[in-house]
Amino acid sequence: MKPDFREVGLKESEYRAIIKILGREPNTPELRILGVMWSEHCSYKSTRPLLAKFPNTGGAVVQGPGENAGIVDAGGGWGVAFKVESHNHPSAVAPFQGAATGVGGIIRDILAMGARPVATLDGLCLGDGNSAHTRSLAEGIVKGIAGYGNAVGVPTVGGKTIYDGCYNGNPLVNAMCVGIVPLDSVVSSKTAKPGQLAILVGSRTGRDGIAGAAFASSELTDDTRSSRPKIQIGDPFVEKLLIECCLDIHSRGLIVGMQDMGAAGITSSSSEIAAKSGTGIVIRSDLVPLREENMKPWEIALSESQERMLLIAEPENLPEIERTARKWELECAPIGEITDDGLFVIMDKDEMIVSLPAGMVGGSCPVLPWPSRKPAEKTIMQRTAAPSADQPGYILDQLLGMLGDPNLADKSEIYHQYDYMVQTNTVIPPGSGISVIRIRENGRLIGLTMEVDPWKCDIDPFTGAAETFLKALRPLWVSGAEHLAMTNCLNYPSPENPENFWVLSRSVEGFAAVARDLVCPVVSGNVSLYNESTGSRILPSPLVGVVGLYEKTENLLRESTLRDGDLIFLAGTSGATLNGSHLARRTGMEPISTPFDYLPEREVAFMRSALKTSRENLASSGRAIAGGGLLISMAKTCIASGRGIRLDIPVSAKLPELLFGEGGARALYSVPPSCENQFISAWSGIPVIRIGEAGGSELSMGTVMNIPLHHLEQIWRR
Repeated sequence: MKPDFREVGLKESEYRAIIKILGREPNTPELRILGVMWSEHCSYKSTRPLLAKFPNTGGAVVQGPGENAGIVDAGGGWGVAFKVESHNHPSAVAPFQGAATGVGGIIRDILAMGARPVATLDGLCLGDGNSAHTRSLAEGIVKGIAGYGNAVGVPTVGGKTIYDGCYNGNPLVNAMCVGIVPLDSVVSSKTAKPGQLAILVGSRTGRDGIAGAAFASSELTDDTRSSRPKIQIGDPFVEKLLIECCLDIHSRGLIVGMQDMGAAGITSSSSEIAAKSGTGIVIRSDLVPLREENMKPWEIALSESQERMLLIAEPENLPEIERTARKWELECAPIGEITDDGLFVIMDKDEMIVSLPAGMVGGSCPVLPWPSRKPAEKTIMQRTAAPSADQPGYILDQLLGMLGDPNLADKSEIYHQYDYMVQTNTVIPPGSGISVIRIRENGRLIGLTMEVDPWKCDIDPFTGAAETFLKALRPLWVSGAEHLAMTNCLNYPSPENPENFWVLSRSVEGFAAVARDLVCPVVSGNVSLYNESTGSRILPSPLVGVVGLYEKTENLLRESTLRDGDLIFLAGTSGATLNGSHLARRTGMEPISTPFDYLPEREVAFMRSALKTSRENLASSGRAIAGGGLLISMAKTCIASGRGIRLDIPVSAKLPELLFGEGGARALYSVPPSCENQFISAWSGIPVIRIGEAGGSELSMGTVMNIPLHHLEQIWRR
C-alpha cells in the first residue's frame, strides 16, 4: 500500500510541489525516496538562506562548502580537509552504535575528498550527571567513540564535553575529522561524465539505518525502541580496510569522483553526484551486493549500511579497481552508470522503479520559510547581586566548588579511553584548550580547537555565538597559530517554533560576524534541528571547530610550562563579566539580556600581540582564559605544570569579576624576568598587569587563600 505523504515526513505543500514538478503523482518508491531526501537532515530546507550568510572564501581556502568537507592550504602542496557532523538522535536511542557510526561517517566524509584521515575530535553535550539515565547514555557514547576510533586507527586528539539537564533526553554527539591531502589530487563530487561507471566498494547492504535521515529530522519520542532499526551498525575494521583501499585506488588515478554513502545511502551519494555534475545516473538495485534476502529496491536505495563508498570511474579502470578491492578483502560491484538525461533512475533488472530529476533528488527541495519572532525577555523577580570580596572564605569556596564542577573538572576519564597517539603525529593530546598534530609530509604543525557554550547563547544568541567562536580562536593565537578556517554544527530544537528560529538566525549572524571581521571563513558544517524530546528541548548549542597553522614549529607556546621565578601576567584585562558565567549559574545570579560586547577590533589587537609573544619567545607558557575565568585557568595551569603561583592582587569590590568573570580577549602568561620589558612592549595598547610569580607548591593570594597543589588536583580530578 502506498504510504501517505505525511508518513514519509513530507508536508502537504511539499507534496504539491512534487506533483507540480513531475506532472504526476510519485509512485511508492519515489515517495519514500523524496521523503528522505527532502528531510531536514539531507536538504537543509530550513537553513539554506541562513547558511548563505557565512563568508566562505579567504587566502587559505582551497575548497569551501558544497563538497564532503572543506579544505585549507597548509603549505608545501598539502591541504587540510575537515568537517564536523552530528549524530544526535541515533546516540540518544542507541548510544554506542550512534556515536560509533557518527565517527565512521565523518571519517568517510574526509576520505571522500581523497584525504587520509589523521585526527578526530568529539563534541559531547550530556545531561545531568546525577541521572542514572544520563550516566548510561554517556558511558555508551564514550565507549562508542573509543571503540570505533581506536579500532579504525584514527586518533581522537581533543574535543569538548559539557553537562546540562537540558540534554537529559537528547544528548548531542558532534564528530569532527581532519585529513591530509595533496592539493593536486583533491577528489570532487562534481566531475562525473556520461558513460562513466558508479562502483560500490565496501560492506554489503542490509536493512540497518533505512530512513535514518528522516528519523534525524524529527523530534524524539518516548518510545526509543521503535527507532532502533533506523540506527546504523558500524564495523571499524572494515572501515580501516575501506580507507586504505580507496586511497590505494585514488593514488593510481583510477577514479574521477568519490562519495560517502552516509544519510540516505546509495540514493544520496549517487543523486548528489549527478546533480552536482549536471548529469543523470542509473542505479541497478539488482547488482548491489546484499547481506539480507528479499530487500525491496527502495530499501536497497535508502539503506544506511556503513563502511561503503561510491566511486565514479571510466569503464576501462573497472578490472583494476576490482583487483584492488579483492586485495583489501572488500566487496566491489559496478551498480550503475552516469547518463546524459539529467534523471535519477533506479532499475530492478528490466523494471524501472524510480525516475526523477536528479536535481530534485540530490540538489535541493523547496526552502521552508519559517516565521521568526524574538522571545519575550524573561521576567526576573529578584536579581541576585554580585558577591562582595570581603565575604570570609568566599573566593576559596567558589574556586574549589567550580574546580570540581563536571563542566570545569578533569575530563581524563573520557579521553583516556581514546587512543590519541595512534599514527604518532599527536604533539599536544587531549586535556588542553588546544590539540596539536604534526603533518609529516610538510613538517608543519596544525592546531585544532572546539567550543560550545549554550548558556551564553541562551542569554543572547548573537553575542553568545560570537563569544563561542572567539573562545575557539583565542587559544590558537596564544599558542602561536594563525587561524585558517572554521567548521560548525548548528544544534537547535524545532525551527517550527518562531522563537527557536529567531534564536537560530541570530546565532548564525553571530558566527558570520566573527568569520567576516576576523577573516576566518566557514568551509564546511552541519545543521541538526529538532533536538527535543517529550517535555524538554535543548538550549541553543552551536558548536565550532577551528583549524590553525604554526608558522614555525619552535614557536608553539604551551599552556602549562611554568618555570620557577616566572612572572605571571594577565593580558587583556577588560571585557570580563560575571553575566552568563559559571559562577553566575552556580550562585543563582540571573543574567541580563546581553552577556558580552562584541568588539572585533579588540580581538584583532589581542591576536596580533599574542602571535608576537609566541613568535618572539617572550613567555614560558600562555593560556587563553575561558570557562570559570582567571582563577580556574590559573589553577589548571598550576596542576598541569606541578608548580605553584603566588598571586599579588589587591582585594577590591571588583575581585569576583576579575577572578571569575568570563568573556573578552584575555590570557594568562608566565614570563621569564629577562623578557618582562619585551613582553610588555608586545602588548602595547592592550591592558597588561603583573599579578604574581611562579614557584612553590601552592596557589596562594595573601590572606584570601593558600591551597596546596595536591589538594587542588584532588578536587579537580574528583
